[in-house]
Amino acid sequence: MSMLADEADLVDLGLRWAPGFSALGPAFFTELQPRPLPDPYWVGVSARVAGDLGLDPSWLQSDEGLAAFVGNSPVAGTRPFASVYSGHQFGVWAGQLGDGRAIFLGETAGGLEVQLKGAGPTPYSRMGDGRAVLRSSIREFLCSEAMHGLGIPTTRALCVTGSDARVRREELETAAVVTRVAPSFIRFGHFEHFAANQREDELRALADYVIDRYYPECRVSSRFGGNAYAALLEAVSERTAALLAQWQAVGFCHGVMNTDNMSILGLTIDYGPFQFLDGFDPRHICNHSDTSGRYAFNQQPNVAYWNLFCLAQALLPLIGDQEVAVAALESYKTVFPREFEARMRAKLGLAEAAEGDRALIEGVLKLLAQEKVDYTIFWRRLSHGAANGDFEPVRDLFVDRPGLDAWLQTYAERRAGTPAADTAARMLRSNPKFVLRNHLGQQAIEAAGQKDFSGVATLLRLLESPFDEHAGHDAFAGFPPDWASTIEISCSS
Repeated sequence: MSMLADEADLVDLGLRWAPGFSALGPAFFTELQPRPLPDPYWVGVSARVAGDLGLDPSWLQSDEGLAAFVGNSPVAGTRPFASVYSGHQFGVWAGQLGDGRAIFLGETAGGLEVQLKGAGPTPYSRMGDGRAVLRSSIREFLCSEAMHGLGIPTTRALCVTGSDARVRREELETAAVVTRVAPSFIRFGHFEHFAANQREDELRALADYVIDRYYPECRVSSRFGGNAYAALLEAVSERTAALLAQWQAVGFCHGVMNTDNMSILGLTIDYGPFQFLDGFDPRHICNHSDTSGRYAFNQQPNVAYWNLFCLAQALLPLIGDQEVAVAALESYKTVFPREFEARMRAKLGLAEAAEGDRALIEGVLKLLAQEKVDYTIFWRRLSHGAANGDFEPVRDLFVDRPGLDAWLQTYAERRAGTPAADTAARMLRSNPKFVLRNHLGQQAIEAAGQKDFSGVATLLRLLESPFDEHAGHDAFAGFPPDWASTIEISCSS
């Protein structure tokens, strides 16, 4: 039953809603309504996410749909709320945080949570306005769907709605709301919050909810003497390790891996100062706010483990034994390198593991780093070279031709005996032609600022199927312009 008084204003999405996270009780969230925005308009819609929710994509172009997803009209059957959590930010305990600009509509009967990000202040906004700007909303919308297209676990984005209402960040910008969708938005920080406040009953209720909903195998696991909470920590560690392996293999920088930005389901969550690498620089820092380089590209796997250690500390009252908790983290150290090497072998078109593969992988990454070779273009050209035997376009990327030629010879010997078509097919499924480069996003954002949303729609279509050729769109897969290196993305993004 809705808590809203004026039933005449309700928008019925035609969805059935379930209690989900809200069944945990008021200690976990605060109920509130989104704040309206004046004169809203559509910016972008994902028909694929609409289909997953059971919504008619054409309805999402309606005025009624616009009012619902900008937060101007209440949605029938929902009890909107913002959740509370805490966390470590840039390695420092930040205390209570929470959904400062995200408001849950609720969970559908199909098991997907729906959030409005940028729909106004909450009790956890910490003096903020609770708004998102058009720039960051478009980036999150496109990258959520880009990651899904790449096969990387992620929260999804249904739509972006905009308004000419002004919001101040580094400068005045226009407001927007992005509608996010995920099986769960629970973060490491949710557990840290109740552990830090010594609220073991709530901590246990949260852990039991997560196990029963998302990790039921932990109840019957014989690992750790049947300790379900230790089994949960191990399962989360392994999912996180697999996620980080995928990030590193595709050249994705998250930019702000605070514990409150880490998903308990191993999803990519909270798209702020992210970037896909242009030139390959392992030490690249994509977040202008990260002055110490804590979240540099090559630090991401270690940061993820550090964050898992924080989660282990939060779960320790339930696990009951520090040695068991530490043991539950150990699988991260084996799963990450195993998964990373598997992803890199796929990028090389290698079906099975063999001795020397690690050296082959490390060798090519060293070559790429020496000259900061464009990461995405290198792997795509290598894929076509494996298909047609012409590696000259790959050689054109390097000054150190002898070094590359020596590596190509070793690579050829490793591939010997495998049909080129099989190798190339694996590579073209693993090495995307299109990624959301910063300059592409910036161009779409600038056009959207003039109410031209065609760039958003085009990028969405390409990024939903990034391994396809998409004839006529090669410009979106080309080298970044010189000005791309001047784009600065910060935490406010």
